Amino acid sequence: MVYNEPMEHWLVKSDPDEYSAADLQRDKRTSWTGVKNPQAQQYLRAMKQGDAVLIYHTVGEKAIVALAKVAAAPQPDPSDPAAKRVVVNLRFDTTLKNPVTLSAIKADPAFSEFLLVRNSRLSVMPVAASLWKKILQMAI
Repeated sequence: MVYNEPMEHWLVKSDPDEYSAADLQRDKRTSWTGVKNPQAQQYLRAMKQGDAVLIYHTVGEKAIVALAKVAAAPQPDPSDPAAKRVVVNLRFDTTLKNPVTLSAIKADPAFSEFLLVRNSRLSVMPVAASLWKKILQMAI
């Protein structure tokens, strides 16, 4: 019998002027770099290959715009001389037909405890399975 851990769900934020979901779509795969916050780093370390990821644009539209997958386990951040930070490789999956805006998420009481609402400065966060399903339904 093979034991498979349940897939986790995550959200990562990106300034689309620096690196957008369209850039990830073009590149097909990228290392998610520049994450320095200790809590966000903890979440990066918890990611596993195959985990699903929402891409959230922080500037302009302020919306979840695309899906990606964790393409490889976390690796040491080559730009960190102290070797304390990690990066994760993401692979583009799809653009959402209807981006899910922050205002729509805030308007729904089901998201009141979601870190995107509670800790707006955190750049990487887990997404509960129930919220993941709700977000994908909102994107249809």
